[in-house]
Amino acid sequence: MTSIGGAEMVDWNLAVATATRLVRPGPEVSRDEARAVVAELRRHAKSSEEHVRSFTRMGTDEIHDTPVLVVDRAGWVRANVAGFRELLKPLLEKMQDRRGSGPGGAVLGAVGGKVTGVELGMLLSFLASRVLGQYETFAPATRELPAGANGGGRLLLVAPNIVHVERELDVNPHDFRLWVCLHEETHRTQFSAVPWLRDHIEGEIQSFLGETEVDPMTVLERVREAAQSLAGGRPEGEEDDGGRSLVELVQTPAQREVLARLTAVMSLLEGHADFVMDGVGPAVVPSVAEIREKFKERRARGASRLDQALRKLLGLDAKLRQYRDGERFVRAVVGEVGMDGFNRVWTSPNTLPTKAEIAKPADWVARVHRKGE
Repeated sequence: MTSIGGAEMVDWNLAVATATRLVRPGPEVSRDEARAVVAELRRHAKSSEEHVRSFTRMGTDEIHDTPVLVVDRAGWVRANVAGFRELLKPLLEKMQDRRGSGPGGAVLGAVGGKVTGVELGMLLSFLASRVLGQYETFAPATRELPAGANGGGRLLLVAPNIVHVERELDVNPHDFRLWVCLHEETHRTQFSAVPWLRDHIEGEIQSFLGETEVDPMTVLERVREAAQSLAGGRPEGEEDDGGRSLVELVQTPAQREVLARLTAVMSLLEGHADFVMDGVGPAVVPSVAEIREKFKERRARGASRLDQALRKLLGLDAKLRQYRDGERFVRAVVGEVGMDGFNRVWTSPNTLPTKAEIAKPADWVARVHRKGE
């Protein structure tokens, strides 16, 4: 545990216990069916490697260094808690240095590690039934959850969620499982074939966390202002925040600049994965058109009113926009300069698109593909 003045800032074990206790049970399957699903997902993950590498022209032998893990919802929770713990370590150390200095120290003492652990567990329980797959970029290896060497990640496929969605959409389960694997395999290829990408994103995240307000009273004041804005109770004279989520509203101006860069990168990665899964699809997934149409409708429709409210509050609607805007960017660039021309995006951090260029792909083409070349 990371401790602050003798009190744990985040009780990670409690976060795992809370999430696994609250997460909804998965779909009913027999033991034999569960084994068959796990085996098929592993086969599809393996076959997806060559499909993705051939289509994207991003071949690398290092891809085999990152393991593929087929997990249940509790396994996904444990993996993500381990990732959070690793990624947030610098921020928690910073808060430890500030602990006890100033009038806010008592607030942090009251809102201790157990409360934070429960809150994190509740958030993860909400997400654990919605994620189909995930490439864990910042994944420390554990005895139960292996990871690639030298900072390599791991690919998670959440079997119960995949079965749930394929049943909900009423699509061919074998095609749907391969389709999901193509998306997640694209993420594994991105990070395996582009060695600098992981460090670049980690640097941006640490810059974001480094700007976090560590004074508790300041944080509480920003949360209060954010709550007023979301409730329509902005102080007189302030402009509308354009429907931003609570996560966005509690950020500092410097964090918003970092977030704009991160949003552009994540839009690229998610859009590229969607483009690849649909591009490879017709050759290996016979029902890809039906799957895409039904899945697109599901994304747009959302779920219950409570689910929609939570998605908005947590900023998950922005995640959905990343898929849409990023895929549009990739499709436009590939259409203009071909796949090899698009792959210049992986040259260096300077060739990544900006948030404005994601919306205007022609601007990226003009900047990276100089007219004089």
